[in-house]
Amino acid sequence: MAQAIQILLNEAMTLEREEFLGASLHERTPERRGHANGYKPKKLKSRLGELGLEIHQVRDVADGTAFYPSALERGERSERALKLALAEMYVQGVSTCKVKAITEERCGYEISSTQVSRISKGLDEELEKWRRRPLAEHQHLVLDARYEKVRHGGQVLSVAVLVAIGIADGMRSILGVSVSLSEAEVHWREFLGSLRERGLCGLRLVTTDDHPGLKAALNAVFPGVPWQRCQVHLQRNAAHHAPRLEIRKAIARELRSVFNATNRQEASGSSSSS
Repeated sequence: MAQAIQILLNEAMTLEREEFLGASLHERTPERRGHANGYKPKKLKSRLGELGLEIHQVRDVADGTAFYPSALERGERSERALKLALAEMYVQGVSTCKVKAITEERCGYEISSTQVSRISKGLDEELEKWRRRPLAEHQHLVLDARYEKVRHGGQVLSVAVLVAIGIADGMRSILGVSVSLSEAEVHWREFLGSLRERGLCGLRLVTTDDHPGLKAALNAVFPGVPWQRCQVHLQRNAAHHAPRLEIRKAIARELRSVFNATNRQEASGSSSSS
């Protein structure tokens, strides 16, 4: 995400400088009011980490007007908006219309289709590198899926977004995301196989819901790794069988006391009391 924001801001500053000068880099035009003068590196600290930006410089401006990219100021004030927009673009695909809308908001003026394509290519390459990045040892793997509506083959379908979250040394990170037509075993097996090919190893525990296709895929790709059913899914499934709301709440309280027990004896006591 940090690399994607870095690409967007640097490209936005390039476009703004071209607009300010009245010409693209090395372009000869009578409307040109000055010349590009390289870049000045700047480190911008954000909640995503340090961003390496290139502050665009100009020289020989006819009326002596100073140039400082407003795209950078807007980026600093709108980091959250940028992150949400980039996340949406990643899920829905890096389309030129989405990049055009976001970049125009950052720059404050319209941009051409060629400029949009250049930005889209940079974003697409960065996201693809993230998707295929090598993985290392992770002690814990959490797997789940959510369903989203997407347009496919001329119709809107509900598809499964498979998500893998890894935990290593107490730090959690998203290892991979895959869009499939369903949660069938074949799709989970392909997704898990891609994680293993990228170097995922050292698993000591896998946590998932009780989906049979997912469990079968785990046994095939990561045999012998201990499996634990997700507490959230277990609690929801148990409450679903209760006929009344007050009973569901009571079941949830009792299950939570079992989950929060510090040892087996305490958990057994909570279970027997219910």
